[in-house]
Amino acid sequence: MKIEINELNKVYPNGNHALKDVTMTIENGMFGLLGPNGAGKSSLMRILVTLAKPSSGQILVNGLDLQKNRKEVRTMLGYLPQDFRFFAKLRTYEFLDYIARLSGMNQGSVRKDAIEKMLEEVGLYEARNRFANDLSGGMKRRLGIAQALIGEPQIIIVDEPTTGLDPEERIRFRNLLTRISERDVVIILSTHIVGDISSTCTDMALMNKGVLAFKGSPELLINQAKGNVWRINATATEYYEIQDKFPIISSIPSEEGWEVQVVAKTIDGYKGEQIDPNLEHAYVNFMEHELNQHWHEI
Repeated sequence: MKIEINELNKVYPNGNHALKDVTMTIENGMFGLLGPNGAGKSSLMRILVTLAKPSSGQILVNGLDLQKNRKEVRTMLGYLPQDFRFFAKLRTYEFLDYIARLSGMNQGSVRKDAIEKMLEEVGLYEARNRFANDLSGGMKRRLGIAQALIGEPQIIIVDEPTTGLDPEERIRFRNLLTRISERDVVIILSTHIVGDISSTCTDMALMNKGVLAFKGSPELLINQAKGNVWRINATATEYYEIQDKFPIISSIPSEEGWEVQVVAKTIDGYKGEQIDPNLEHAYVNFMEHELNQHWHEI
């Protein structure tokens, strides 16, 4: 399975240029789409799932032109939007049964087996007779991924899937997506939560202001941050100075005052040491340095 995006643009009637010449290829496995709010991620997702049309450019899905073959491509898609909705008066099982029918699963025994298997996979079998509206927030997100997967799609697109979940539910959700990604499928995970990408994805893109700013492995982005991440032991006075000078990743009270992690080329003589970056460090480093330099050069 391969998705090829070529010079994709999206301009809204108000003049907002949501996507600007986006070009990239997405292949099997878990693909992370990272960026701040307003970066263009949701616009790209809506185009990929045929809910919106691009202003220009082309998307090929296994060689099929998305605009010319919308019906065929839709049969390959499973989608969990950020604002996932369901029918409040349907029970969990009934809702999945409805979605399965829509996906073309017409044989009753096949549909029943598929629904029960899916409920087991997402940990909702015991809640199959509960009204969907009575589920917890984490269970609702699991129901959302179940409806996206029930037709065994080849492309699964999830938009901000862990927003509002507690840490345990977030881990459960990421583990579920990781298991599914071992199949012959493309999973696109669009998020602004860096931890969702670092825990699951082998390939990623970073978007900002509608532009594709980075495409590659998380490790490649992390390598770009090496030498730019510091742990500083700061006094209370220095801590407030550092806040004004550097992007702070974390700060923990210590005996001397504060232990602070920052992204910077140098730390101006403060007492500290370089540390190995993680993806969160790398993301901030890219946004603060490489990306700012890119805009300056333009």
